[in-house]
Amino acid sequence: MKKRFFVLLSLIFVFAISFTGLNMTMKPNFNSQNAEITHGATTTAENRTIQTKLKRWGYYKGQVDGIYGSQTREAVRYFQSKNGLSVDGIVGPKTAAALGMTLSSSTSFQSSNDLYLLAKCVYAEARGEPYTGQVAVAAVILNRVENASFPNTISGVIYQKGAFTAVTDGQINLSPNSTAYKAAQDALNGWDPTYGCIYYYNPSTATSSWIWSRQVVVTIGNHVFCL
Repeated sequence: MKKRFFVLLSLIFVFAISFTGLNMTMKPNFNSQNAEITHGATTTAENRTIQTKLKRWGYYKGQVDGIYGSQTREAVRYFQSKNGLSVDGIVGPKTAAALGMTLSSSTSFQSSNDLYLLAKCVYAEARGEPYTGQVAVAAVILNRVENASFPNTISGVIYQKGAFTAVTDGQINLSPNSTAYKAAQDALNGWDPTYGCIYYYNPSTATSSWIWSRQVVVTIGNHVFCL
């Protein structure tokens, strides 16, 4: 009986060690030093097209899921190295042309600085909001980039005069945490919980009568998202 007990105890111990090691291996490390954007085309549809083409030509072995993760990025790097292109893992105009694609204007999102700046704005504007609300703030910024009424770059949108309270009061200079990075990346990968909104506000603190006139689409946490 004692022998069985010690065998069972040993198995539990081995399993616990293995599980802990797995968690340590899988835990992502996000910080401003190693942050790197991992997408090429911004839209999910474009990402699927990239994956489909690379898979057909033998560069990509993963799923065609529209998510520009590390496996897709490495496939793009492999394709670039074999076709005389700059090997950066980003599907810019030259790589897109080599793939036989015409990308949307949203490809201006492709840089590590964009991810960092977007994460900073998410953290400064919405760090106390639920995760979906943080993604939503990032999505609003990206939706503005796509809208002709706003600047066509992430930095242009964020630093547009009077656009964000966090820029005005200096909170934009705070260092973003891993959640803000993940929210920014999810928005860049195509998740838009706002369904295309270009404005948001906190009803308990908003002082502009104009913002209350906008068409409300969804409320997430303390923010109302509108068109």
